[in-house]
Amino acid sequence: MSNVVYAVILLAMAAVVIVLMIGVGGFAKGGRFNAKYGNKMMQLRLLFQFIAVALIVLFVFLRGIGGQ
Repeated sequence: MSNVVYAVILLAMAAVVIVLMIGVGGFAKGGRFNAKYGNKMMQLRLLFQFIAVALIVLFVFLRGIGGQ
């Protein structure tokens, strides 16, 4: 079970990095994309970050139960 959670954590962290890079790239370039989607990209990054942290906490919790 913890291996599945670990794999999902890696995917969630990758999603955070991808959304962050798109958002920062749009901000650096400016223009219509940034005006239309800049705030939404950072909100999406925050959501993905929350999910990743929650999964990390779940993973640590599951590892603690299995170790006892």
